[in-house]
Amino acid sequence: QVQLVESGGGLVQAGGSLRLSCAASGRTFSSYPMGWFRQAPGKEREFVAAIGRSSLTIYYADSVKGRFTISRDNAKNTVSLQMNSLKPEDTAVYYCAATSTVTTINPGAYQYWGQGTQVTVSS
Repeated sequence: QVQLVESGGGLVQAGGSLRLSCAASGRTFSSYPMGWFRQAPGKEREFVAAIGRSSLTIYYADSVKGRFTISRDNAKNTVSLQMNSLKPEDTAVYYCAATSTVTTINPGAYQYWGQGTQVTVSS
């Protein structure tokens, strides 16, 4: 089992940057593909980015491609999301998640979720 704790959210002006981090418990972190998702008020949870076990496979949502970068450090059991050129429409609660299957954009495939961290982008 994996426990996930996100950090790094906050309030930022449009055009600014934030870096989210997700710390994972357990010795087998490197065996889990990881993903970032977000959920805005009144909207469904949506895919943001995903990274494979060895970082060779990476996916991004079209809405964040070129602005966000996902990375992981298996030695430190962390996965990060660097968010640049933030827009008001990026405002949401951001969740990291782990799956025991394959790297995927499908939130239903992720078994473990963090509690989320709020990101608010002001215009």
